[in-house]
Amino acid sequence: MKFLFDLFPVILFFISFKWGESHTATAQSLVSEYLSGLVAGGAASAELAPILLATAVTLIASIVQIGYLLVRRKKIDAMLWISFIIIMAFGGATIYFQSETFIKWKPTVLYWCYGGAFLLAQFVFKKNLIRLAMESQLKLPEHIWTRLSLAWVAYFSVMGILNLYVAFNFPTTIWANFKLISVVAIMPGFIVVQSLLLAKYMEESA
Repeated sequence: MKFLFDLFPVILFFISFKWGESHTATAQSLVSEYLSGLVAGGAASAELAPILLATAVTLIASIVQIGYLLVRRKKIDAMLWISFIIIMAFGGATIYFQSETFIKWKPTVLYWCYGGAFLLAQFVFKKNLIRLAMESQLKLPEHIWTRLSLAWVAYFSVMGILNLYVAFNFPTTIWANFKLISVVAIMPGFIVVQSLLLAKYMEESA
């Protein structure tokens, strides 16, 4: 359930963008009506209307997501706060400047922030973030914890580069597809592969 909750803004971005592509005139009308005061120049082009609409929906979804957790007095982990700050900054810039460049950079910045946090924790603060999160359920040798942390650093680094490649070498609709696939298929697949490699340690811990 937490996985789906975290995916909430991403899924809404994809749905609203695809809807906007299929209903360009309506999307432009909605953007002009509700976002004209936030857009530089006061008007949005039909070409950019779907991405602007999707970005606005994502901003609202992220605010609702954080607001829900605050009202319920639930703990908001650091990664969710980082994601919230980045989407508000890059999403806001996308809408104001009418430039999809900002929202396309957002996943890469987020990936690299995560990777940087893992590296900083590992080598500066001598803390393994994966170990802190999983040690109560899984016992691993020290060098395996380190490899696991570095594997995530590599994953975030590669995904950040891959996002930029797709974002600026293919149409926006292809990038939107990739953005969804990266969080509903690629990341879970990476976790499954790790689980298979750690299977013997899981059996020993059981």
